[in-house]
Amino acid sequence: MQSGLALTQDMMIVLGLTGFIIAMLMFERIRADAASLVVLVMLGFTGIISEQELFQGFSGNAVISVMASMILSTSLDRTGALNRLAGWLLRRSKGAEQRLILVSSAVAGGMSGFMQNPAVTSLFLPVAARLSGRTGLSLAQLLFPIAVAIILGGQLTMIGNSPLMMLNDLLRSANQNLPSGVATLNPLPMFTPLPIGLLLLGLGLLYFRFRKYLWFNEDLGSNVSPSTPERYFASAYGIEGDVYELVVTPESGLVGMSIGDAEAEIGAPLLLALHTGNESRMAPPADERLWVGSVIGVMGTHEHVQAYAQNKQLKFSQRLRVLGDLFNPAQSGISEAVIPTNSQFIGRTQADLRLRKRYGISLLAINRDNKILRRNIRQLPTRSGDILVFHPNWSELNPANNDRDFVVITDYPKAEQRPHKLRVALGIFTCSMLLALTTLVPLPIALMGGAIAMVVSGVLNMDEAYAAVSWKTVFTMACLIPLGIAMDSTGAANWLAQHSIEQLGEGVPDWVIQTCVALFTTLLALVVGNVGATVVMVPMAINIALAANGQPMAYAFLAALCASNNFISHSNPVISMIVGPAGYQTRELWRNGLPITVIYIAVALLAVNLMF
Repeated sequence: MQSGLALTQDMMIVLGLTGFIIAMLMFERIRADAASLVVLVMLGFTGIISEQELFQGFSGNAVISVMASMILSTSLDRTGALNRLAGWLLRRSKGAEQRLILVSSAVAGGMSGFMQNPAVTSLFLPVAARLSGRTGLSLAQLLFPIAVAIILGGQLTMIGNSPLMMLNDLLRSANQNLPSGVATLNPLPMFTPLPIGLLLLGLGLLYFRFRKYLWFNEDLGSNVSPSTPERYFASAYGIEGDVYELVVTPESGLVGMSIGDAEAEIGAPLLLALHTGNESRMAPPADERLWVGSVIGVMGTHEHVQAYAQNKQLKFSQRLRVLGDLFNPAQSGISEAVIPTNSQFIGRTQADLRLRKRYGISLLAINRDNKILRRNIRQLPTRSGDILVFHPNWSELNPANNDRDFVVITDYPKAEQRPHKLRVALGIFTCSMLLALTTLVPLPIALMGGAIAMVVSGVLNMDEAYAAVSWKTVFTMACLIPLGIAMDSTGAANWLAQHSIEQLGEGVPDWVIQTCVALFTTLLALVVGNVGATVVMVPMAINIALAANGQPMAYAFLAALCASNNFISHSNPVISMIVGPAGYQTRELWRNGLPITVIYIAVALLAVNLMF
C-alpha cells in the first residue's frame, strides 16, 4: 500500500458521485434507478472508466442471476404451490401458534437461500394472511419472524440476496488493482456462505422460540382474507353497512353525471358496481356516465343509503336483484395490496394511475402509517409501504398483480394459475439448483437455463417472464457496479481505507478493524439499502484489509454479509413490505430488530475469521 496517497481529480469525481448516490438513496429525491443511471452517464462522460467497463454491469453475472432468479420464483408462484404450502404449514403446526411461527419462518428462510428476498416476501404475504385468518394469530406476531428468517436465510447461498450476488463481480474488478504479491481474489462458489447462513437462521429461530411474546401490540395488523365488503370494513376499517342496489330514475339529479363526480359528492356512499344496458361491471371507471335505468351497487348503513336514495330520487332495493353475481364472494371481494419500493405507482395519484380503467379496481381506502385515509384519495400521491384497499373481481386482480407494481397480501382465487405444471416447475427448479451446485457450468448459466426451461415447458409465457423481472432492481445494480469498479481503479477506495486506518491508529487488533467495517456497513445499509452499501463498502473493505495486513477476502465477504444486516429500516425491501400490513411502528422495529442486528454482527465476525 502507498502511504500519503494524494487525492486526485478522478478520486474527487468518484467520491462526489458516491456522495450523490448515497444522498439520493437516503432522501429519494430521484428514484434509485434514475439516480444510478445519472452516475453511470457521468462516469462515461468523465472517461474515468472505459466504455467496456461502463456497461459491464448489464452483462455481469450478478444482474443475469437476479433476472433468472426472479423468473424462477414467479414460475413457482404461478403453479399454485402457495395454496399447498399454507395447508402444509397448518398441518405441521398442529394448531400450536408458536410452532406455526417457527415452521413458517424456517420454510421462508430456506426458500430465501434460492430466491431473492423481496420475491420470497411477496410469496409469503398471502400465505401469512391465510394462516392469520385461519388461526386468529395477528399478522404483527407472524410477519416479523418470517421477515427476519427471509433476511437471514438469504445468506445460505450466493444467490440469496443482491450483496452476495454482486460480491463476485466486485472481486473480479478488484483483482485488476491489487498490489504485486497479493493473492488473486477468486470468485466464491454458490454454497460458500452456507455454514454462516445455517448458523444465522438457526439462531434467529431460537430467538423467536424463546421470545414467545414479541414487543408488538397483539391487535396490530388486520387478519386479511377475502370476505364480503360489509364484514371486512366493519372489522378492519370501522365502516359499517351492507351492499344495496340503487336504480337511477328520470327525476334523479344523477342522470348524466359521471361516477367520479357522483362519489365525490358529500354524503355519497361507496359506489362499487354499475349495471347499464346489458353490462354489469365491478369498479366502473370514473368517467362512466349514469343514465336512467342504471343500477348502482353501493355500500353503507341502511339509514345512510336510504336517505341518500331519497335525496337523489333513486329507487332503493335491499336485495341484490341485478348485481348479485358480482358480489358473490367466489367472484369478488375486498383485497389489500402493499406498494413495494420498486413500484411505478410511487408518487402518482389514483387519478393518474386510472386503476378502474386499467385493472377494474375500485380503490376504497389507503392505509398509511396505521391511518386509514378515505377522503380525496383520488388526488393522494402513493408512497412506498402504502396499503391500497380495493374491491376487485378476482379474475381481473390476478393480471394486475402480475405487473409487480403492488403486491396483493390477500389470499384470493387465482384463475390464471397452472397447478398442472407444479411438478414440472419443481423439477426444473431442482435441476437448476443441482446444476449450480456441481459447478459444471457457471452459476448465471445454470439459473438462466432454468428460467428458459420454465418458458419452454409452458410454466410461464415470455410476456409473463418479462413481467416477472423487477427492472428497477436490474438497472440499479447494473449502473452501480461500474461505480464500484471506479472506486477501486481510481484509488478512491484506497484513499478512504488509508484515512480510516489513520483514524484508528497503529497496532489496532484485526478484530477491532473488522468490527468497525461491520458496524459501518450495517449503518450504511440502514440508510441507503443493501446494494448501495455493497458497492461502497466492498472495495473499501478490500483496501482496508491490505492497509492493515489482513485477509482481503475475509473483509470483502464481511462487508457483503453486513450489507444485508437490516431488520429495522424501510431501506430493506422486506421490512418495507411488511410494515404496512402488520402495522409496525418504528419504535417497535428497533426494539425487536436491534438484538438480532447485534447477534448478526457477532456471528458474521466469528464465522468469517473461522472460514478465512
